[in-house]
Amino acid sequence: MKSQANARSRQRGVSLIEVMIAVFVLAIGLLGAAGMQLSALKYTDSSRMNSQASFIVYDIIDRMRANADPVQLPQYAIASLAAVPGAAASIRDQDLIDFAENLNSLPSPEARIAVNGTQVAVTISWSEARAAGNDEAGQPSMGSFSVTTNVSVTAP
Repeated sequence: MKSQANARSRQRGVSLIEVMIAVFVLAIGLLGAAGMQLSALKYTDSSRMNSQASFIVYDIIDRMRANADPVQLPQYAIASLAAVPGAAASIRDQDLIDFAENLNSLPSPEARIAVNGTQVAVTISWSEARAAGNDEAGQPSMGSFSVTTNVSVTAP
């Protein structure tokens, strides 16, 4: 009889506390995995925008190389997107219009093209608020991409 009483008093299965601890550990693991996934999505988006900016900058530089002569090259300089013409009256105008349209793939884009002789500097920036949040002043963080190169043009 004693052996039957011992068998009954032994624990069978798992207690409620053990189940609660297992669920808690599982929940912490799932929250960590979700946080890692969110970070990966943010940085993937930031990387995509940086790649897009690179394509846009090199596209306008290639257009300047293909279409500019020493007289036309300085006319590519713009201080902001507001300086882009509304209608195309020349190849240069069409290049700048296409440049501005390409920038629409970036959030809150800003652009500047500086020309000094045959040296061209193209800088574009965009909002990185989705991936990086706001800076110390409460403004959206900005990403930027800049290239300075010499554009070889034929002498007049």
